[in-house]
Amino acid sequence: MAFIKPFRAVRPVGEVAERVASLPYDVMSVAEARGMAQGNPYSFLHITRPEIDLPEGTDSHDDPVYEQGRINLHRFISQGVLVQEEHPCYYIYRQKMGALLQTGLVTCTSVDDYQSGVIRKHELTRADKEEDRVRHIDALDANDEPVFYTYRHDPELSGLIASLAQGTPEYDFTTSDGVEHLLWVVREQEQIHRLTALFAAIPTLYVADGHHRSAAAGRVRELRRGATPGHQGSEEYNTFLTVIFPDDEMTIMPYNRVVNDLNGLSPCDFLARLAQTFTVTPLTGRGEPDRRHSFGMYLEGSWYSLTPLPGTFDEGDSVARLDVSILQNNLLRPLLGIDDPRTDQRISFVGGIRGSAELERLVASGEHAVAFALFPTSLEELMALSDEGKIMPPKSTWFEPKLRSGLFVHLLK
Repeated sequence: MAFIKPFRAVRPVGEVAERVASLPYDVMSVAEARGMAQGNPYSFLHITRPEIDLPEGTDSHDDPVYEQGRINLHRFISQGVLVQEEHPCYYIYRQKMGALLQTGLVTCTSVDDYQSGVIRKHELTRADKEEDRVRHIDALDANDEPVFYTYRHDPELSGLIASLAQGTPEYDFTTSDGVEHLLWVVREQEQIHRLTALFAAIPTLYVADGHHRSAAAGRVRELRRGATPGHQGSEEYNTFLTVIFPDDEMTIMPYNRVVNDLNGLSPCDFLARLAQTFTVTPLTGRGEPDRRHSFGMYLEGSWYSLTPLPGTFDEGDSVARLDVSILQNNLLRPLLGIDDPRTDQRISFVGGIRGSAELERLVASGEHAVAFALFPTSLEELMALSDEGKIMPPKSTWFEPKLRSGLFVHLLK
């Protein structure tokens, strides 16, 4: 059963929240982060990407970067940009993106639940990225960015959260991407106890986004436990910052691929080889697939539809039948030589929010030879695979809208 607890969030004061809020640290380059934070001393990127306050060319994994993050967080607090809640609370976080609306509970979740499997994952972590998050969290002495979790929705829980998202919100602002962000504070003890009890009846939580932050929270707990005489298990470092959304409100977009070259093949030879495992159909419009097991391909200024031939994948295997697996096993590896997409520098990944026009632009730039548009992985596929204890291929899901960082921080002390 899922254990959650309220916490004393450190969060922005009033209208400054809009200036503090930033995109997650890992959806931008250092150069992009510098540009986003330029002229805004309140941008939370000064904490999540502190290298922007150091000379250009500074290695993001150097000790001074983590120390700068700690300095910036303490500066935000000492200047009153961020203020800590007087008592432990829950928070209701709602996002509106066009017709899409998702409302989640901001809470602290148990490291024990993550390690025992109550919280289920679907991706492997990279050692270097995990180590980076460990050093960052440890230096800040805080979870500065929430992990994005989901669960199979419960009508009673959804009704309670909806009732709490009434009245005037603490924050209400719209970011430059058109997403509206609203936050309500749950302070009443009766409501806090009810939320805690209802989540205790939820058997499983699922990582949607934030595998590295989840794993890092566990490692930081072990560091703190070893350094804390008389460790009790109730210390703040035994939990970490999460936002938990019901599955029926979440949206997964495709995670598309672009490859730098054709692995020594001419376009003609590549198409001929491709026809051995796919039905290849030229298109007059853009190739955004509208169903599972269908792919769009952009090559030399033209779109093609790709449909895998019968018998080229195992529909009975929950991993092999994923479209990202079919593309990897039947095309990227055998034809383009992409053996490990987690480490191969010839492949890049493009979030579906950017659309097929971005794929055309990347190929037209000359930096990439071919692009592939995928149909999005479903949340049902993600949860079923997680329940089996299996792992998805990397970059299988792109969730939108993205959580904004800086609206709530969890101190580990």
